[in-house]
Amino acid sequence: MNAVAGSVAFGPLEPIMADPQVTDVTVTCEGRVWADLGAGMRECRLPIPFRSPQAVRDYAVQLCAQLGRRLDDACPIADASTVNGLRVHAVIAPLVPQGAALSIRLPPRSPPTLESLCAGGMMPSIWLPVLRTLVMRRATMLITGGTGAGKTTLLKALLGLCPADERIIAVEEVRELGMIGSGNRVSLVTREANVEGAGAIGLPELVKATLRMRPDRVVLGECRGEEIADLLRAFNSGHRGGMVTLHADDVTRVPVRLSALGLLAGLPVEATAMLVRDAFDAVIHVEREADGRRHISQIGRLNAAGADTGLDGTALHGEVIAVWDGIGAPLAGPGWADFAARWLWEPARVASSSTSPAASGNGARPLGWIAADLPDGPGAGGRKAR
Repeated sequence: MNAVAGSVAFGPLEPIMADPQVTDVTVTCEGRVWADLGAGMRECRLPIPFRSPQAVRDYAVQLCAQLGRRLDDACPIADASTVNGLRVHAVIAPLVPQGAALSIRLPPRSPPTLESLCAGGMMPSIWLPVLRTLVMRRATMLITGGTGAGKTTLLKALLGLCPADERIIAVEEVRELGMIGSGNRVSLVTREANVEGAGAIGLPELVKATLRMRPDRVVLGECRGEEIADLLRAFNSGHRGGMVTLHADDVTRVPVRLSALGLLAGLPVEATAMLVRDAFDAVIHVEREADGRRHISQIGRLNAAGADTGLDGTALHGEVIAVWDGIGAPLAGPGWADFAARWLWEPARVASSSTSPAASGNGARPLGWIAADLPDGPGAGGRKAR
């Protein structure tokens, strides 16, 4: 039994789970198995295959039972996890045509670091000091992207930079962050209702609870509903340095997503915009390419929309200030110099036109001339962030 599985017995899937390259495993209703080894999903052949849809269903029921989750005709959907962040999601017939559909997400074999992610192509090396400094200066960060893009992995790496004596309260619907360090850390997870329909504890209740637990940082594994209201109130009342993940297409689409979540919480769009614009200091957007590569594609921020957007001042505008295609040099947009002057250890030095690289058609410039000389830690002069 491998270290990631812990006390979970995976039976016929054990040979796949033992591969340290595997990040995701899925089983279809008819018993076909697919795994992601970092380059997209590929079909795998098992030494002992699932012989029928009923065998897949029985396997899913037994696997969820090991994790303390009920999976039967009365509860045909189960979402379960282990303390170290292994996650299992199962759906059985009649919600699927036959058998069961099973999705398993494995945590990294070792805690991810920014350096290891950079070595794997997650970010250009020139962005390492930028992300370190955002954490050290307690910028509140929103990590966005699609499913499987690497949001949680990046979040884990950023949390690894936080000092051990900081009290970090993490809230998740299903535990994916795993053990978030050995310091002053607390991990909270939601609870489903019992068979009588009572006893459920949702994300809104847990977010409220964090504020009574003397947090230095509040972390929300994924913002997906009405908990947005309590989270924004927390980030607007002195709780800086928090981190949140959110499903979004890119930085410019984040305001629409947040406004929609605000409506679920009963917040008017204008009220959500007013809370959001002072809640988040940076937006980090990650993408997964068709070939399975994951990388940070955009760094941005959320501003109150002004005359240049054609919207009134209570609306939000997602501004992309730096981009990277995962291959070439990252590019900085017009807003990067102001962002760097506020959050990085030394004010950005805007080179003269004779020494700076030529701007591209959209106003973007190669990033090195602004950020290459950033120091790795405190001690340099510079403007103090709020």
